[in-house]
Amino acid sequence: MENIPNCPKCQCEYVYFDGSILVCPECSFEFQAEDVAEKVYKDANGNVLVDGDTVVVIQTLKIKGASSDIKKGTKVKNIRLVEPDDGVHDISCKIPGFGSMMLKTSVVKKSS
Repeated sequence: MENIPNCPKCQCEYVYFDGSILVCPECSFEFQAEDVAEKVYKDANGNVLVDGDTVVVIQTLKIKGASSDIKKGTKVKNIRLVEPDDGVHDISCKIPGFGSMMLKTSVVKKSS
């Protein structure tokens, strides 16, 4: 079988075919090739986002424990799209003045 996908759980590239299933040697996750579908991430306006894009926050975000909010219009460079652990936040990024943070795709728009 050619073009074996990376492990959907840990992104290991050393997945191997074992009979009728694919197996990850690092995390022992077993899956079918049909189960792996490339997720498409879209911003609030429906534009497709990819790793490395620059986005703009479209609403003021209150941050628990922070002395200030992330203001509407804040530009966030070089985003990384991730499979959300909590099922909600799918953008990993660094915001100037706040540091590393997870955002939802629904609160950003792609910058031109």
